[in-house]
Amino acid sequence: MTTLTVALAMTWPHAESTRRLVAEVDPSGGDLAMRFGLATTPGLVSLAAAARRTRDPAVVWDHTQALPGGARALVAPPGGTHASAALSTLATAPDGPLLPAVARDTGVVVFADCGRVDPGSPAEAIARCAGALVLVTGAQGDDLAHAAARLGELARWTPRPGLLLTGEGYPTVDVERELGVPAIGRLPHDPVAAATLAGHRQSLARRRGNNGGLARHAAALARTLAEPAAPAGPPFVSTAAGVPGVPAQQLRQPGGVIIAPGHGPHSSFPASTPPQVSDPRRNGHQPSAAGKEPFA
Repeated sequence: MTTLTVALAMTWPHAESTRRLVAEVDPSGGDLAMRFGLATTPGLVSLAAAARRTRDPAVVWDHTQALPGGARALVAPPGGTHASAALSTLATAPDGPLLPAVARDTGVVVFADCGRVDPGSPAEAIARCAGALVLVTGAQGDDLAHAAARLGELARWTPRPGLLLTGEGYPTVDVERELGVPAIGRLPHDPVAAATLAGHRQSLARRRGNNGGLARHAAALARTLAEPAAPAGPPFVSTAAGVPGVPAQQLRQPGGVIIAPGHGPHSSFPASTPPQVSDPRRNGHQPSAAGKEPFA
């Protein structure tokens, strides 16, 4: 997820006139400092200390560092103990977390890597304030098992949710049918581009051999997220016909356009009942019949 967050910041439309902030708010700790050779201070921990003295949102920028491409990074320490403690301090502030206030400034976009937003996570307060909340999941059976149970709950956190698939696995149209929600896109498995976005230098031969298109897909996703929010669709409703493994309240009515969001959920979707695929050789990058996959 950290790689995707950086990719979105680097490919965001009108980047030259936008202040972009990549915020590591994963309670398990961060990776940006190690990946890009940054110090852990200033960062999330120093911001939490400063937030005890001031509630001015502008203080956030004093605790950021530069990333390639002009974005700024609020880095978290690699250890979960310090990251979680800092997030708890920021999340329990009397007038709310500082990051949402920063994001409300004109010309500012905050990309928050929340990790696994489980119930009670210190990052939950930040996720609930998101203008767009994206659940990122693989498309293999075990990935989908972790994606189903919390879709309905997470959809109530934000007026603009989205489901993003990654890598090979079940075709998007089958995942959409089984989970009962449309996907906003699908990112390819592209280890070379991912390594570059993670701050690792690649040999010229490997760069030339890269054809996964992660950067291109990330740019398309960025354009989609940058668009003004569409009117909210109908809520999830129960239907007479159930989908095996998916709670009935998470199904949508035919023609519904609500998208279920989140990031890193748990689930009761049984791994033993994955989507049925007529041709197991399909790699999952076929476009949805409903036209909901603009990045394939």
